[in-house]
Amino acid sequence: MELGAFSVSLAVKDIAASAAFYKKLGFSDHGGDITQNWLILKNGETVIGLFQGMFEKNALTFNPGWNQDAKALDSFTDVRELQRELKAEGVEFLSETDEGTAGPASFMLLDPDGNPIIVDQHV
Repeated sequence: MELGAFSVSLAVKDIAASAAFYKKLGFSDHGGDITQNWLILKNGETVIGLFQGMFEKNALTFNPGWNQDAKALDSFTDVRELQRELKAEGVEFLSETDEGTAGPASFMLLDPDGNPIIVDQHV
């Protein structure tokens, strides 16, 4: 099962302070809009997302259809197929995507320890 590009989505209290901190660690802007309270930062192949007021907890995020540079892949497993495979394995979902659609979509689930996992396809 190929889940796509990986990042950690951090639920931050002060996005400007968090951005300044992570930039001291060598991260640089990679996407997002700090004025909308979300920012994507990158250091080498490591990607983190800073989200103020959008999530209650930090989350693992996977982006089917993207590489680590957020560039579209020629071939990938669609989020709807991933959802079908996980359902067949008995995985429970917090939110699901409509399997009758195409293009961008997402679903969310929790791991056994309650950590959120977001699978968010942008292509």
